[in-house]
Amino acid sequence: MELPGSSKKMIATQEEMVEAKVPIPYRDQCAHLLIPLNKCRQAEFYLPWKCESERHTYEKCEYELVMERMLQMQKIREQEAKMKGAQKGQFPIPLIPKTADA
Repeated sequence: MELPGSSKKMIATQEEMVEAKVPIPYRDQCAHLLIPLNKCRQAEFYLPWKCESERHTYEKCEYELVMERMLQMQKIREQEAKMKGAQKGQFPIPLIPKTADA
């Protein structure tokens, strides 16, 4: 299952997430990493120095999802600014001016 607008695919199925009691807000493309992390946390009594590799892997996945969404939003804003400028007959000022040689 792939969500629109995301490059990552859903690996964990709904049944696996229900069985692992993953809260609904955490059922995203990184849920397949959260399931073993939560099992490790329960087995190790939530000691902060345990399960570090699992936690790092999960947090990196979440960070990549956030960065992907930020880039998508930035592209949408740039497109809207171009459309808004084109409607008014204005074009954005280029950051690097063109020289006569170019």
